[in-house]
Amino acid sequence: MKKYPLSTWLLFLIPSILGVFLFIVPISTKEGWVVPIALLANWVAGYIESAAPWIMLTIMLIAAIGSILSITRKVNEHHTVSFFDRLFNVNLFWTIVRVIGAVFAVMVLFQVGPEAVWSEDTGGLLLSPEGLLSFLFTIFLFAGLFLPLLMNFGLLELFGTMMVKVMRPLFRLPGRSSVDALASFVGDGTIGVLLTNTQYIQNKYTQREAAIIGTTFSVVSITFAIVIIQRVGLGAYFLPYYGTVVLTSLVLALIMPRIFPLAQKPTTFMNGKPENSMSEEVPEGYNVVSHGVENALAKADENKSASEFFKDGFKNVLDMWIGVAPVVMAFGTVALMLATYTPIFTILGKPFEPYLNLLGVPEAAEAAQLMVVGFADMFLPVILAEGMIQSELTLFVVATMSVTQLVYMSEVGGLLLGSRIPVNILDLIVIFLLRTIIALPIVAGIGHLIF
Repeated sequence: MKKYPLSTWLLFLIPSILGVFLFIVPISTKEGWVVPIALLANWVAGYIESAAPWIMLTIMLIAAIGSILSITRKVNEHHTVSFFDRLFNVNLFWTIVRVIGAVFAVMVLFQVGPEAVWSEDTGGLLLSPEGLLSFLFTIFLFAGLFLPLLMNFGLLELFGTMMVKVMRPLFRLPGRSSVDALASFVGDGTIGVLLTNTQYIQNKYTQREAAIIGTTFSVVSITFAIVIIQRVGLGAYFLPYYGTVVLTSLVLALIMPRIFPLAQKPTTFMNGKPENSMSEEVPEGYNVVSHGVENALAKADENKSASEFFKDGFKNVLDMWIGVAPVVMAFGTVALMLATYTPIFTILGKPFEPYLNLLGVPEAAEAAQLMVVGFADMFLPVILAEGMIQSELTLFVVATMSVTQLVYMSEVGGLLLGSRIPVNILDLIVIFLLRTIIALPIVAGIGHLIF
């Protein structure tokens, strides 16, 4: 094993330990267990609460105007693509989405146009001072800024080498994806998408791997799960509830990469190179630990510049602010409008009624529509269940499904579409339905054992 000086060891250990602490280690607060990065985001959000929606409006207007200017500007083919070119020069579809997001934001904050857009059940829910977009402003600020602690100093290389024997055969993923999964489980699904997107752009994941991780491992955090189970009045059942979430998520993670549409994704990197261009074999004379440590130290040795650290961090922040906020606003508002003002989710939920009856779930007719409404937003099923469903077993099933379905448009779904991860809206619909169909027997079965 190559010898490295103490300074390189410290450069690997200190940022990596700090990164793990910030993103993965939950700490106890008055509000419950929270990862420090979310605590920082909430702390700043408290100070800028009233200003946050206006800041997000400004960001969405910049995204829309920048994209319009970029799409109308002729680019010399010999022109070097800068970071800002990549940020704003998106195709016509995403330019339109960014414009719609900005228009919706203006309508919400000035309460102009149809009330269906700006009511507190639709756009107002997303862009209120306590809404998702206001929270995303601060979580992206800190998560983006400090992401290089996890990514640039060898932690992913260490885990990637050590976990390959587990992740590759079970989930068809490289070992480094274990860090994304852990950050999502304990931290937040948005952090998982951010990690995955950044590594996909850096050609660390193939198209198939990025799609699998983004749609299968960017799971709802412990914090959100606590909120969901308390909302349906079953807080005393948190441990069996979260155990069911973990078990169901693992079963889905084993199955989903092996079936359509994820199994059909290309095994090439973003730059077009084939998968075998990045070997995960352990060289002769090494074991997984020594090889992992050497890879980690080599990576840390490359990143000695403090200015590059902050430069990378601010690029991450801008990437998520500009790329994601308009998508969440546009898709999230439309999905919430459909859920609030049309019977579409009731109609779409009808096929689940006989399935729920077969599984012995009480109040199947009412629960059926809640199986599909989660596609709009994770909280919608439990919000709509309030007063509609009395059965504790059914409330348990609804609460667990709302978390394990994963692909909801107001957050993870919108983030995935706004990222470079190669999934489209049809992929997300199919994945959502398949996750629902596969997860229901597991969740209902455990529910029958508990209640």
